[in-house]
Amino acid sequence: MNDSPADSPADSPADSPADAPADAPELFSWEFATDPYPAYAWLREHSPVHRTALPSGVEAWLVTRYVDARQALADTRLSKNPAHHDEPAHAKGKTGIPGERKAELMTHLLNIDPPDHTRLRRLVSKAFTPRRVAEFAPRVQELTDRLIDNFIEEGSADLIHDFAFPLPIYAICDLLGVPREDQDDFRDWAGMMIRHGGGPRGGVARSVKKMRGYLAELIHRKRENPGDDLISGLIRASDHGEHLTENEAAAMAFILLFAGFETTVNLIGNGVYALLRNPEQRERLQRSLDAGETGLLETGIEELLRYDGPVELATWRFATEPLVLGGQRISAGDPVLVVLAAADRDPERFADPDTLDLSRRDNQHLGYGHGIHYCLGAPLARLEGQAALATLLRRLPDLRLAVEPTDLRWRGGLIMRGLRTLPVEFHPGHRSGEGDTLSTP
Repeated sequence: MNDSPADSPADSPADSPADAPADAPELFSWEFATDPYPAYAWLREHSPVHRTALPSGVEAWLVTRYVDARQALADTRLSKNPAHHDEPAHAKGKTGIPGERKAELMTHLLNIDPPDHTRLRRLVSKAFTPRRVAEFAPRVQELTDRLIDNFIEEGSADLIHDFAFPLPIYAICDLLGVPREDQDDFRDWAGMMIRHGGGPRGGVARSVKKMRGYLAELIHRKRENPGDDLISGLIRASDHGEHLTENEAAAMAFILLFAGFETTVNLIGNGVYALLRNPEQRERLQRSLDAGETGLLETGIEELLRYDGPVELATWRFATEPLVLGGQRISAGDPVLVVLAAADRDPERFADPDTLDLSRRDNQHLGYGHGIHYCLGAPLARLEGQAALATLLRRLPDLRLAVEPTDLRWRGGLIMRGLRTLPVEFHPGHRSGEGDTLSTP
């Protein structure tokens, strides 16, 4: 597929501007959050590039077809920099992470374009090479087993609270170089951020501010006593002429934590839930793992990313000039949100898109994006996802839902898609070994 905007058939202008059809489905309600896929199917067919008012009051274009989504993700006319948003006064500050502007954490990979994006991505990409991720695998497995040890003797657990949430928090803290004695603070701050309005008013912004203060202090400590971690690596690069400011270093560490933990929480939670709702696929994977095979696990993670991925909408983009996308005219300054969840169930691209098939081969999903903003931490997230699913199925072979599916609730929020809780039951088992247990949030 050609990524060049000039070569895309979507550049043929529409005959009329975008107007919401009278029978358009309601978006962003609690019912929609439970199962957005029927609404996205309607949009793909009837209004594939759809202008709508978001819950925040900001108006944006939703892109739902695969071909348009892939084009938009790589289109250089769609900037990641919020400065290009032609925003009215009431919308200021509503298009990013709450509190990041006041905390001077805007200069991260999700908010900038080349050449700054190229420079910063080159610096941090060294932490996510296949070799570095492979070296981190034993630590991920250790964390996975120790978290399961905390609840395996109980016969029940909330897999979000007890497992999917703490695993990536501890992993990304280790990668960044956050000392073990400080990691529970990060867990608490991240817990507030992931609640998406479920906590006290202003709680997210306060957590961001606390995290910013801690990161500034940690950067100073790492400059004096560097280690073999990501923050130390960023400091060394800065000291060797890469011109990385303290704000950039803090913003980079912040976004790696923020983007690196919730995506994995949702990958694990959504993935386990999908397997529990599709027992024949779960049994296939369990038999494959029992036979010592890894092929189905590898393709299975990609299918779970496509089927009900952790990121529902790609992060904000803003048109730097008038353009046509999916037959709709987009004005300069307009926000554009690519709906990855809709694109990855497009029947024009995927056969039987609403069917979970762990052995699906032709699976160029957009779950981690596309183009220069493709998720930097995808290799680590895949490692954590594979370790989590394989270990859960191995150690809790009779894992089952402890509530009816209709009792589950999905977290509110615009970008991410994940369960609030995932209560499960299983036959009580034995701990994997002696040692300290990890506290959980």
